[in-house]
Amino acid sequence: MLVDLDESVDASELWPEQQLRDISSEVRWSVSSCKKDNGVEQLRDSSLDTYWQSDGPQPHLLNMMFTRCTAVAQVSLFLDVQLDESYTPEVVSLRAGNRHHDLREIRRLHLVEPSGWVHIPVNRPNRSVMRVFMLQLAVLKNHQSGKDTHIRQVRVWAHKQDRHL
Repeated sequence: MLVDLDESVDASELWPEQQLRDISSEVRWSVSSCKKDNGVEQLRDSSLDTYWQSDGPQPHLLNMMFTRCTAVAQVSLFLDVQLDESYTPEVVSLRAGNRHHDLREIRRLHLVEPSGWVHIPVNRPNRSVMRVFMLQLAVLKNHQSGKDTHIRQVRVWAHKQDRHL
């Protein structure tokens, strides 16, 4: 379950999958820290049995960088509170900008016992398309006050009609 702490996220903000294309392969990925053999490769390997595990103080950061200004529709995370318990993100912040130094928060979400895909819309307050060079997901708090975090998979989506923007 997804609860937006800043505003209500309703289903109209989420896009039907047939209107989206996966642009995850166009992203340059990095993380703030990771345990051995639990890094970006596991986060992006299409297996729900593997995961990124952070290793250090919060916030835990997942950076998504694009080589050109890109129109992004949503970011999707696969989380499983039953398997990951206190490693499961509870409060996350999605930030957008051109580079690390000018990122600004566009969503702050409270995730209530997530199990499955969590879709986070990326748009301006007027719901128009947001074009970015960089997105950053910050895990600010984990379930049961856990220290490190697990994210099993991540995808970045664009609107099909925005292919040439």
